[in-house]
Amino acid sequence: MKHLVQAAAAFAIVAAAGSTAFAGDYPAPTPLAEGAQAPISAIHKKEGKLRIAYMPPATEFNYYIAIGEGIKSVAAGKDLEVFMLAPQSGADINGQMGMIQDVLTQDVDAIIFGTHDEGAAAPLLKQAVDKGVAVVMINSDIPNFPTPIHGVVGYAQRKGTHKIADWAKAKFGDAPVKVGVIEGQPGYHSTERVGGFLDGIKDASNFEVVASIDGKWNVEGGNTAAMDLLQAHPETQLIFAANDYMAIGASYAAKALGRRDLVILGNDGDTSGLEEIAAGNFTATVNTVPFLMGQQAMEATLDALDHKFPGGWVEIPTEIVDGTNVISVLQHPEKLYPKPSKAY
Repeated sequence: MKHLVQAAAAFAIVAAAGSTAFAGDYPAPTPLAEGAQAPISAIHKKEGKLRIAYMPPATEFNYYIAIGEGIKSVAAGKDLEVFMLAPQSGADINGQMGMIQDVLTQDVDAIIFGTHDEGAAAPLLKQAVDKGVAVVMINSDIPNFPTPIHGVVGYAQRKGTHKIADWAKAKFGDAPVKVGVIEGQPGYHSTERVGGFLDGIKDASNFEVVASIDGKWNVEGGNTAAMDLLQAHPETQLIFAANDYMAIGASYAAKALGRRDLVILGNDGDTSGLEEIAAGNFTATVNTVPFLMGQQAMEATLDALDHKFPGGWVEIPTEIVDGTNVISVLQHPEKLYPKPSKAY
């Protein structure tokens, strides 16, 4: 049980007694790929208090805490316990696998998880499914996780970053544009997000990608990647980063190099990213509303435990946020976590 003791962050909710049945308020799910759907009917149906583990890939990202807050908001007032367990770093794959192993030795009814290594997590999650535990993936749109699971809740990643590519094409028009890309740590999420952006600009002959560098999903990695990219390619006019943390890191590099002209695009809708856009420090992002994602993941999980969820992928809507609409988003702190640093 050492990982339970060493966890970088954890929370617990013991809710008041009440009905555990929940008619989830989420869009009709899209079926997963053939062979990827675990049977809902095989989930162990339990009477009494439920225990649900929320297991994101890291606690270093407020994005996953925002998802957790959405989960907590749905859990409130129900007869269940929810706890969060995750390593501090998203690069600590072994740490996350150890935590999943620990949870499998406990009496849990469901696991809501995200991971940066689908291959490593799959054998452990197969064990959970085989035990009758409900297994739901968050922050993804993967149609064919390496082992069958019960559901996926997240946004269409390629569609979202294609939207921000369309935004960039509208901004630059026919002018020639040199583009730098900051990827995430290799895996499904980085492939899909970068792929969506590249799909979006491939029909624009005036856009040229000069470099694509791994930014390791975090601010420090984005700063280092952008610094290297801008020094090697000072002609770069636009940077697309696969998440807001790397975009924030890129904004630090741009400031250090005096590049006030640089257009920086992100992806997530993290509160810190939204406030950086409001401050003019980077340009635009794909808002994937993580708080709402957490709510809908919890609703789908509760329905799965009650054999009411049909299985499949629940799509979370996205929107492009830039300087024209960021204030209106920040004026709804009840939908954000952490809360904005000030009233807007």
